[in-house]
Amino acid sequence: MTSSSVSAVPRKRTADRSVLSDARRIVVKVGSSSLTSIKGGISEESLTALADALAAKRNSGTEIILVSSGAIAAGLAPLGLAKRPRDLATQQAAASVGQGLLMARYTQAFGAHGVTVSQVLLTADDLMRRSQHTNAFRALDRLLNLGVVPVVNENDTVATHEIRFGDNDRLAALVAHLVRADALVLLSDVDSLYDGPPSHGAKRIPLVEGPHDLDGVTIGKAGKAGVGTGGMTTKVEAATIAAGSGIHALVTSTANAAAALAGEDVGTWFKVNGARKPVRLLWLEHLASVHGRLILDDGAVKAVRHRRTSLLPAGISAVDGDFEAGDAVEIVSADGTVIARGLVNYSAAELPQMLGRSTKELGKALGRGYDREVVHVDDLVLV
Repeated sequence: MTSSSVSAVPRKRTADRSVLSDARRIVVKVGSSSLTSIKGGISEESLTALADALAAKRNSGTEIILVSSGAIAAGLAPLGLAKRPRDLATQQAAASVGQGLLMARYTQAFGAHGVTVSQVLLTADDLMRRSQHTNAFRALDRLLNLGVVPVVNENDTVATHEIRFGDNDRLAALVAHLVRADALVLLSDVDSLYDGPPSHGAKRIPLVEGPHDLDGVTIGKAGKAGVGTGGMTTKVEAATIAAGSGIHALVTSTANAAAALAGEDVGTWFKVNGARKPVRLLWLEHLASVHGRLILDDGAVKAVRHRRTSLLPAGISAVDGDFEAGDAVEIVSADGTVIARGLVNYSAAELPQMLGRSTKELGKALGRGYDREVVHVDDLVLV
């Protein structure tokens, strides 16, 4: 559970949080609920206060990337919409109108501090495909080297349900990984993660060292209804993704932005508990839409799980689902336990004739192209 009240815990710097005060590069994500006014639309006061805090950090020598929601919310009033639309086409229309308005306000607010901002719109494809995520990294890295604060958002105008990140919290986690950030800061209108309902005397959770620290903690949605897509659940998921891939993460309120960036003891700190991995595998593990299943025999399960080998046709006993080559699939044992996810090299229509056969045999019987792995080890991530 969460609370919007400010924690009574004294503000101080801790050893881990000093990462934020000394960081070379930080990704900050802000949600729609933190940027909107009670009447709807973007709150000038909230946006300016955030820009003040981030610009001060940038001018002190830390590179900042801002992942910002709010484009759809900014586009509602100009289109005469009273609330966030549910259908994708109208969301895309609102985002198309609102993105320019949002960037104009960021340009003005950061410009008051002599800081230039830029617009960077991404889709899941940009982080999934090697050539595209390499180009995305180079563009962001160059902007940072030039002293710019990139303002990143999902490209809502062209994204489809199938390729959406789903929310900007997870997009921020992937961007932090992409640009090799020192830390990820997730801001909303909620100051911390709590161990239960604040009205029942719940306590703030200041530190999460691993998933076990969240056992028994009820995590619900929070914030202003109707303007955003996330809640505390997606922030915890994003922070967990970051911490599990070598990046410290902090969840706190936008009001605490300056204190957080100074390394003070606010919000909930997610300590690094894993090593960095390729951003494409991070996407595959946490965000990819799964289109089917490959059921393995016991020998193949051991080979994939313990020896980290590619998946060959000989070890697959059954196929479930409707997928094309290049789609993400779950790799499961005979009892249905998911052991991995991978990008499959063949369609669901092609695979049945290949099951239980060696690649050498398939190459002779079906021709070149059928002597490859079903899922290459480089396109496979254990769950």
